[in-house]
Amino acid sequence: MNSRWLRRIPLVSVLFLSACGMLKSCGTPASLTPEQVKAAYSDALPAPTAGLRVFHLGHSLVGRDMPVMLDQLAAQGHHHNSQLGWGTPLKAHWEPGEEIFGFEAENNHPRYRDAKEALTDGAYDAVIFTEMVEIKDAIKYHASPEYLNRWAEFARKGNPDARLYLYETWHNTDDPAGWLTRIDQDLKTYWEDQVLLPAMARTAPVQPIYVIPAGQVMARFVQEVESRGGVDNIADRYGLFARQDDGTPDTIHLNDLGAYLVALTHYAVLYHANPAGLPFEVQRADGTKADAPGPAAARLMQDVVWQVVTSYPKTGVVQAP
Repeated sequence: MNSRWLRRIPLVSVLFLSACGMLKSCGTPASLTPEQVKAAYSDALPAPTAGLRVFHLGHSLVGRDMPVMLDQLAAQGHHHNSQLGWGTPLKAHWEPGEEIFGFEAENNHPRYRDAKEALTDGAYDAVIFTEMVEIKDAIKYHASPEYLNRWAEFARKGNPDARLYLYETWHNTDDPAGWLTRIDQDLKTYWEDQVLLPAMARTAPVQPIYVIPAGQVMARFVQEVESRGGVDNIADRYGLFARQDDGTPDTIHLNDLGAYLVALTHYAVLYHANPAGLPFEVQRADGTKADAPGPAAARLMQDVVWQVVTSYPKTGVVQAP
């Protein structure tokens, strides 16, 4: 905010605006009641009958390869565009004065579209929002629920029928609290109770924002793999993650196998379809052949995805009995 503008308004107003973060959240409920949450997700979405036009808004945990893998798995007619950055919060994508680090590098590809321009034209059937991690920092410093709500309202204005999703990601594998522990605890503690539900509470009547539970899928898959002592070419959790130039594990960015697992998760949620039997030899965004899981690992990935997606009502998918 311009400091000269601040000097022109009464001190009490400055204090009020500061307390509210100059956001429209003042006077709105902090979250939803259990009854409101149950009502919002009581009815599953109808399964799509054709390929979807999808917009991905996020950062390097979306990346270029995963959406292109999804293109190859999805129904005919599926198409995507994206706007990405490096570790970018939703706030930075929204506010013109906020820097999107890595913008030029991450969006130097044919599928880039300016997010606000893209969502204004109403051409997208599904919009997937990705918040930065550390999620606690996103909430504390970048007003996650407010900006998720702003983007959701903006997308609905362009297309009231668009399906909106929050992409649940993960934290660094060397997190002191434990990688699996964080994924297990953070879904409700942060992704739901401090981002998703407060964002939905800012709109009346309440409209659901669904969840793509990639973090949950990765945790369940890793638990299965490690309990079996490895499956095919995936020995443990590090088999899903990239390597640094010196050969040490990247603690957060995925390799091709991890990107394929996350693409399967997007597929199952968006299309309400069991991914069992889908191809597991796919291409990267640059057209080169991606490293593929072995057949047993691929089938385990597909089975785990469907188990997670059909046991979590916030996906919008019909749940397993």
